[in-house]
Amino acid sequence: MNPPFRARTALGLSASSLAVLLAAAAPAHAGISYTLDRAAATPGTTVRVQAVYFNDGSAGARWQPPGQLILQWRAPNGQIIRTPAQADTDARDLNIPVNNFARMSWSAVVPAQARGLQAVSIEGEPALMALDTGAGGAPLVASSPATVPVVDPTTGQPLPAPEVVAAGASPTAGPAPTQVASTVTPADPNRLSGVLAGLSEYQPMYFDIRTRDRTTARFQVSFKYRLFTPDSNNPSFWDKLYLGYTQTSLWDLQGDSVPFIDTTFNPSLFWLNDNVWTSQSQNWRAGLQAGVEHSSNGKAGDDSRSVNDAFIQPSINYRFDGGSTLSFSPRIKGYFAVADENSNYRDYAGNVDWNLRWAQDNGLIATAMYRQGASSRRTTQLDLAWPLQRTWLNMNGYIHLQYFNGYGETLLGYDQRHRSQIGIGFSLVQ
Repeated sequence: MNPPFRARTALGLSASSLAVLLAAAAPAHAGISYTLDRAAATPGTTVRVQAVYFNDGSAGARWQPPGQLILQWRAPNGQIIRTPAQADTDARDLNIPVNNFARMSWSAVVPAQARGLQAVSIEGEPALMALDTGAGGAPLVASSPATVPVVDPTTGQPLPAPEVVAAGASPTAGPAPTQVASTVTPADPNRLSGVLAGLSEYQPMYFDIRTRDRTTARFQVSFKYRLFTPDSNNPSFWDKLYLGYTQTSLWDLQGDSVPFIDTTFNPSLFWLNDNVWTSQSQNWRAGLQAGVEHSSNGKAGDDSRSVNDAFIQPSINYRFDGGSTLSFSPRIKGYFAVADENSNYRDYAGNVDWNLRWAQDNGLIATAMYRQGASSRRTTQLDLAWPLQRTWLNMNGYIHLQYFNGYGETLLGYDQRHRSQIGIGFSLVQ
């Protein structure tokens, strides 16, 4: 262990400058990177420590983040203040496939004694995070070892020792911030710690080429955004509210001027909880998604197509001991405000999308979708994906294979039965 660093250092840095310096020392420890959800916060307000665990190994990983972190702050006189940060969720046993990531966050109150630009450290982790409290005082980056108890950040009163011990920290002392920082290794710039908080993947994202009848490409982009940051002190229904956006296009690569045949624009608003219930064995897990969505192709006149629906999508997932997960998630839809140009849309799309997914850790991902309209109008889509890191290319993403047969390959042609198509290409998310 390095000797204690007892000289307090005051640096004339802006919050953004310190953030850059600390980001250069952000941890690559165990594939976990830590950030704060904002650059500035006043004493007494709540901030969140956000962690991203990225599994870039050769096998699936299991992450069990703690329910509580102990943070170190500095008072204007150089005294260390130790306060707890509580996990925002009880679901803290996470299985992470290769080349995938998981997020976790903890909520903490900025201590009333914190002043100026802070370099906040996490006890037991090589992490330093910049926060400007906007309360004056010299910016403090390092201090002497902690020989003080963990306190309530609002009252300054010591917290019960059993709670602190249960969090894996010492009730009376912690490592000095400089001792923690001395173990920091440079962060991989390709880590996902810089991803905008709240933004995440939603539906699959892929680009496939098909050659039956003529050469076409079908591709899809999709993401979702969490509207509210969870508050561990006052969790609410709204914490799991998202905006989603998916866009699917069919592109004629063989036609004159290479036109787009049709594009479906699909914004949505929904509530999502992937972990409504988990079995004691951790093998079974149930989730729920419900909301409203709009689909249209952005065209006018006879080619205009538009439909709205409210949906509910329960899911049941089983985790096999061998490292794969089977998921069943039917999407049940009720239509409203359907455009006159496609008033019989329900007859072709039906009211339920039956979805089945099987995913191996660092291996094959297979999904199947089946829908049944009126008068035996059936649609089937099968997708297979294999990680490119397990090929000679050694790339991120997946090689993607898609089979489609039925109605609704495009919104424009929702009532036309398409011949079976097989596409092959690349996918980012499956």
